[in-house]
Amino acid sequence: MKRDALFGQIPFFWPDLNDEEYALYDCLALSDDAVRQIREATRDVDSIFRKTNRLLRTLPDDTLRLLGYPEASLPFLRDKAIPQETIIGRYDWIVKDGTIKLMEFNADTPTFIKELFDVNGYVTTEFGLDDPNAASTEELKAELRKAVIAAWQRLGRDGTPKIVFTAHDDNIEDKWTTRFLQETLDLPSEFVPLDRLLVDADGVFTPSREKVDVLYRQTYPIEHLVDDRAPNGDLIGIRLLELNAAKRVSVLNPLSAFLMQSKGVQALIWELYEADTYFDEAERSIIETYFLPTYLEPDPFIGQSAYVQKPAFGREGDSVILYDQAGVPFHKETLQTYADETAVYQQFIELPTRLTNTVNGPLETHYMVGCFCLNGHPSALGVRAGSMITNNQSYYLAIGTTKENNL
Repeated sequence: MKRDALFGQIPFFWPDLNDEEYALYDCLALSDDAVRQIREATRDVDSIFRKTNRLLRTLPDDTLRLLGYPEASLPFLRDKAIPQETIIGRYDWIVKDGTIKLMEFNADTPTFIKELFDVNGYVTTEFGLDDPNAASTEELKAELRKAVIAAWQRLGRDGTPKIVFTAHDDNIEDKWTTRFLQETLDLPSEFVPLDRLLVDADGVFTPSREKVDVLYRQTYPIEHLVDDRAPNGDLIGIRLLELNAAKRVSVLNPLSAFLMQSKGVQALIWELYEADTYFDEAERSIIETYFLPTYLEPDPFIGQSAYVQKPAFGREGDSVILYDQAGVPFHKETLQTYADETAVYQQFIELPTRLTNTVNGPLETHYMVGCFCLNGHPSALGVRAGSMITNNQSYYLAIGTTKENNL
């Protein structure tokens, strides 16, 4: 089978997840110009988020609570540990009818990295297309190294840093995404599963009691970390953040990445845009072009347009609900894990569709385009294809470039 032969040659990849097809034997062809437009949108919108992050660090706790940040995270959110706001972030786009609109920004713990930075090249070669991500892995290496150096220098220590990458060892996607980053960094480092890290008042240690200087937690969300407890009841996640604040360890992505993670930030950006404050005319033009109206309540949409309800810190479509303009839900995700948490309400635009090749035959799928941004620089891009709401059952679809296709 062609699909098995293609993905079987790629080391440390998961073409199937939970015994279900994940990576498609298919490729979306876009023109070079379309790819350029998506990357320009990513660069421009990232400048808005980075400017907004400077404002967020000045806001009182009560405002941050309204934007959905967990109470336990508030003492740590204003820490600007390294020059980078985030190292690896991913913007998710609706690319449709000649427009590019932002769905959301995963600034802190995006996955989809191995697929876009590595696997995409194998798939485009298979389908005789150019790989728009061909230079992206070298870009990723450069930014990873800059960040690790900045994180090490922040500690003010001599010698050689002990660099540790960590993830849940029993989650194949998390583990091999993290191991891919470790491989790409290409500096002496160690992978230690999360449950084997030792955290005490003096610092973070490997199982052999080597002190960790730089801890890379690509798939370990802060909103989960703040609730984590050791078997003895110790708030081990909070202790890790305290150690980071005290410069006993440097945690990457930095806390400034988590500050941009809340979807409430998009509501704040839209509020500032409507109030004609904080942003200059060029920045307002970016917001008008690429952002969707987003609020902390649904009222502006009632009687006006369909809208989507999303949890501020939701993932994989969990707890997302679609409403018509009368405020009546017409599509709801089965998983409602975050139903009681702070939500945002965003104008709904249906994702574009395409006939996609699956192991069970052609399937009409909705799709969104994800584009990574590495410390302000747009990079690798690819597609998640599936239902009206992109969720944990969506497929990975590669992107190739050709001269003939347009947006």
